[in-house]
Amino acid sequence: MEQKGTNPYHFALNCIKGKWKMTLLHHIHYHGKIRFNQTLNHFPISEKVLSQQLKELMHDRLIRRIQYNTIPLKVEYVLTQSGEDLIPALDILYVWSMRRMAESGIEIDPDNFDVHSDRKYIEQLEDIFRMYERQQELLHYDAQKKYDIGK
Repeated sequence: MEQKGTNPYHFALNCIKGKWKMTLLHHIHYHGKIRFNQTLNHFPISEKVLSQQLKELMHDRLIRRIQYNTIPLKVEYVLTQSGEDLIPALDILYVWSMRRMAESGIEIDPDNFDVHSDRKYIEQLEDIFRMYERQQELLHYDAQKKYDIGK
């Protein structure tokens, strides 16, 4: 069978597949820019993987690297217009994933509640955020109870 071209879904998936790409795109969007070493310190990611994911995002023209001629060398990564255009789609995927995980009883990484605390997420996921807060209160209550019993 003759290849007719690239499937747009496959193209989009290829641009964002990779364990950290969507997280990195959101992080750059949220902070306006990132620096390599600060990102290494922020996420549990290896230097090799971070470097590879950033290179792939640059190859797909979702981010660009800005190098400043300073000593020591300063490098930042920012979103391109294509990267900015992708953010609303990533937001939709994030909300969909949070809902599906909650429905399926899949534990959600608590850091996601801190990182995605903008009003747009809270409004769409208010029930899940409240459920998470209740779980945290119960965990705190149980921990306090165990502490009181052990006295």
